[in-house]
Amino acid sequence: MPDTRLCLEALSALSGCNVEPTGGASQLSPQDFVNVVALKEFYKQEGFQELEYPSLGTLSLRDLDDQDMYSSPEALTEGPSTAGPEQSLRTTMRINPEDFFHPQYDYDFTNVKDGDKTFLRGNERYVRPCGWNRVALRVTKRYDDGDTWLGTGKDAWPVSYHGQNMDGSLGIILTRGGSAADEPKFLDAAAASLVTGETRGRGVYSTPDVATAEAYCKKFKSKVNGKTYKVVLQNRINPEKRKDCQREGVWLVYIPKGHNDVQTRAIVQESIRPYGLLLKEA
Repeated sequence: MPDTRLCLEALSALSGCNVEPTGGASQLSPQDFVNVVALKEFYKQEGFQELEYPSLGTLSLRDLDDQDMYSSPEALTEGPSTAGPEQSLRTTMRINPEDFFHPQYDYDFTNVKDGDKTFLRGNERYVRPCGWNRVALRVTKRYDDGDTWLGTGKDAWPVSYHGQNMDGSLGIILTRGGSAADEPKFLDAAAASLVTGETRGRGVYSTPDVATAEAYCKKFKSKVNGKTYKVVLQNRINPEKRKDCQREGVWLVYIPKGHNDVQTRAIVQESIRPYGLLLKEA
C-alpha cells in the first residue's frame, strides 16, 4: 500500500475536504465517501452552493482549488497549521485507515499490460486499470445483500470509474436502449431530449473505461513527496440502475427532478459502490 498520508491526500483532493486520520471510529465509510464525491458534483451541476450530509454537516460546493488545482490540504502536513482562508473553509473528515483501507486486496497495475486479454465482471467487459496503483477500500461484509456484487460471476456488478469532473456535457440518455451507432433509436432519444427532462442526463456519471475517467480526473501535488498524482475512484455499478448516454462508454445514474436530499442519496447508495482508490503519477 502506498504511504497512508498520500492516500489521505488523494481522498482530500477527490472530496474537497480535509481528510485526517483518527485512531477512533471513521466518520465515513467508503460508501459514504463515494456518496459525498458524487453528490457534491451533482449538486454543483444543479447550481447549489452547499450540501448537507449526515455526520459531516454542511459541505461547501465551492471549488477551493480553482487558483491552484494541484494543491493538497495543508492540514495533512505535520506541525502547526499554516492553512489559508480557503483551506479553513474545508470540512474536515476523520477516517481510521485500518477501518477504511483493505491492504490485502491492493493491486499495483502500474507496469501491467493486458494487451488482447479479456476480463469480465457481471458478464460485461472489465477494462483493468493498467498503469494505476489500486488501494483497496474495506467494503466486504458491509452490505445486507452480501458480497456477490464484488465478485467475478454473472451476478456481480460491472466495474465503473468515476473521474469526478464528468458532468451533463457528456450527452443525453439513450432511454430506449441501443447505442449511439443505432441511428433510429439515437435520433428518437435526441428528439425526446427537446421535450422531456428525463433524457437530459441529470445525475451521476461514470465510465467502464479508465482512460475516459483519466481525462476527467482530479490532480493534486503531494506534500508527502512533492510529486503530482492523478486520482480516480474504482466502483461497481448496479446494472439495473444505470443508463447509457449519447457518448459511447458513459453511464449515468439518473436522478429525477423533485427528489429531496434523502431520496437522492438513496439512489446513489443503491447504484454505485466503491472498492478501489486509483493513483497514478501525472
